[in-house]
Amino acid sequence: MGERGANGLAMHAAVGGLVIAHSSDIHVDDAYTARLPDRDALYPLRQVVAAARQAQAALLVLAGDVFEHNRLPQAVVDAAARLLADAGCQVVLLPGNHDPLTAESPYRRGVAEPPNVHVLGLDEAPSVVFPQWELEVWGRAHQDYTDMAPLGEPPPRRARWRVAVAHGHYQPAAGPDRLRPSWLIHDADLVAADADYIALGHWNRPVRVGGDAVHAYYSGSPELARSINLVRLDAGRPTIARLPVDWYTP
Repeated sequence: MGERGANGLAMHAAVGGLVIAHSSDIHVDDAYTARLPDRDALYPLRQVVAAARQAQAALLVLAGDVFEHNRLPQAVVDAAARLLADAGCQVVLLPGNHDPLTAESPYRRGVAEPPNVHVLGLDEAPSVVFPQWELEVWGRAHQDYTDMAPLGEPPPRRARWRVAVAHGHYQPAAGPDRLRPSWLIHDADLVAADADYIALGHWNRPVRVGGDAVHAYYSGSPELARSINLVRLDAGRPTIARLPVDWYTP
């Protein structure tokens, strides 16, 4: 499989089957990203989309915190919508704890308008189904800034393949409530999700969690991981790999 990263994932894409690109924690922010090349607020998102296109991914899944906050200028939101519209693939977005589905959320200000862009949580449907691929993508969006169960109440499976998307903190088992982090994901939640792949966000490093019983992976933020995850769904078990993201050197 070629060179391997610290978490043991191959550092190149598999060939064949349905290829899904997974990233998270992009944190588009017109202030923070002013230090990036050409003061481009969309630079991190642009690099992720370019990597997905390089891998010829049919679907790009962004597992939360695409935006740093919900107060971004409308010009940045509009530019993000255009970038996703031109991604060359279907895009599924999950609102996270930084960019929940409040009234001022970018997801309610035009990001969801392109026909290839799907935002989980915007309507009553618990998932997006792509019949052409026999694929269902399911996830619970952050609706506000309060605590929630990222993988709570999974709906019945609706397709041959299922990708679950969640944004939260992995903790193998439930512990004392005192001083616990919010938005917890436990091993039992990963199993109950009944998914062929679980695309996780909230951690900045890429890592597999939950043991061999599930295929649950954090992609890490593109800035720190310098990669995206690639998932190939074919006959048998899914294949998961990492693809480097082109990133500037300051």
